[in-house]
Amino acid sequence: MSAKNVLGQPLKTCSLKPLTGFYRDGCCNTGEDDHGLHLVCCQVTADFLAHQRSVGNDLITPVPHYRFPGLKPGDRWCVCVTRWKQSLEAGAACPVVLEATHISALEFVDLDDLQKHAADAAGV
Repeated sequence: MSAKNVLGQPLKTCSLKPLTGFYRDGCCNTGEDDHGLHLVCCQVTADFLAHQRSVGNDLITPVPHYRFPGLKPGDRWCVCVTRWKQSLEAGAACPVVLEATHISALEFVDLDDLQKHAADAAGV
């Protein structure tokens, strides 16, 4: 059975450049070993990146060991759902690609909040 997105449809690709996903498959797929729950396909912004860095989650600096290229504003990336929610509560949430956000995110955030921050789905 293929993964579903928050709209109940098949999960779409989040990003191939940079290659994202916990499994580096381009999608926000998850599994038992994904303890961070990388479920939300975001189009990161400077505000989001700055906020995350300020709370100890540096998404800017590359970490080659984890095949993490470091992000810049405009990149799409599967972020941890709790980190996206943390930025939402701080007023620094970035746009979300609903079609590429895993349905499991709804266990942590409301669909209304995701929809209020919906990004255009084009541009994988």
